Amino acid sequence: MMGMKIKQHEDNLKLLKSQKHKLDDSILDLQVILGKYHSSSTPKIEDDDHSRRKSEEETTEKILQHEKSAAGILWQLKTRHGTQVALFPPIKDVVGIVGMLGKVEDDNLSRIFSEYLGIETMLAIVCKTYEGVKALEVYENEGYVKKTAGLHGLGSSIGRTLEGRFQVICLENLRPYAGASVPDDPQMRLDLLKPRLANGECPPGFLGYAVNMINVDSANLYCLTANGHGLRATLFYNLFGRLQVYKTRADMVPALPCISDGAISLDGGIIRSTGVFSLGNREDVDVRFPKVSATSGLPENYLESERQINELKWKKDKMQEDMKREQALLDNAKFNFDRKKQDFLKFLADSSSYVTQHQIYASQSRMAPR
Repeated sequence: MMGMKIKQHEDNLKLLKSQKHKLDDSILDLQVILGKYHSSSTPKIEDDDHSRRKSEEETTEKILQHEKSAAGILWQLKTRHGTQVALFPPIKDVVGIVGMLGKVEDDNLSRIFSEYLGIETMLAIVCKTYEGVKALEVYENEGYVKKTAGLHGLGSSIGRTLEGRFQVICLENLRPYAGASVPDDPQMRLDLLKPRLANGECPPGFLGYAVNMINVDSANLYCLTANGHGLRATLFYNLFGRLQVYKTRADMVPALPCISDGAISLDGGIIRSTGVFSLGNREDVDVRFPKVSATSGLPENYLESERQINELKWKKDKMQEDMKREQALLDNAKFNFDRKKQDFLKFLADSSSYVTQHQIYASQSRMAPR
């Protein structure tokens, strides 16, 4: 039975490896297709990249100005160490900073979204798991923060002192959106029903839900929790909920009966929740979501290929986790088999010795004189 278990795990591992090789081939084929497009339209892509980088650089500069914040220190580390920062144990589970994980279509949306969330949330650090949250801050026996460990220790290593509290969002502990996504939508927007007035019509001036107006980079579209939920269904749904977006404050007034999770308008109106209004002048939150890069020049098959690559990479990552688990099960089965085998061989040896002794004793008994 133990041998059969070993064979089963070996077959499973062999199948997973075969499937992983197929995924590798599919990813390579798609990357070749994208490479051909890049080589044939380099100037257009370079212009698009320049516009995107400029918007991201502006947001990055604002984050770095908060030099004693957790987000400022994290981004300073990224600036100094580049991609290697992701390998540092205290922050290897960090997905990013809220203000850099989404993009919007224009400056006005960026401004009203960032004002609605507030600077503390815009600078919040996002982790995949609670283990990542614990790694950011270590405590002494008395409950005081250990300044030489976690993000505090990394800050000290670059001459930055982390002051005050900072907000950390753990994706796996968030309650995700329970519904479905919009079919065939490359951005995987949530399939939310439009608000309806008593007459059954959609309120005039309604533009959509804030959670669906955030654009997630293709690199982060398949940043999923262990249960398979993406950033939109976890992070942004918990930040915005069913926050409705309208053209003007005046449009929000007749829509009040069907506003449950709040609403905002492009001219600065904010309803936090049913019956709670934010009045007064706009607040200027310096850290804002970057603007989406122009993609009108990209063909549909390019975007689809890019989406497929990210989906395949996610499947490959999941498959590698399955392979690790299967290998661990195989190693454990082999260990148990070897241990039982040794017990069995010892039993045979002991039995053989007992039989031999018994035969000698019987032989001696027959030869003894009566």
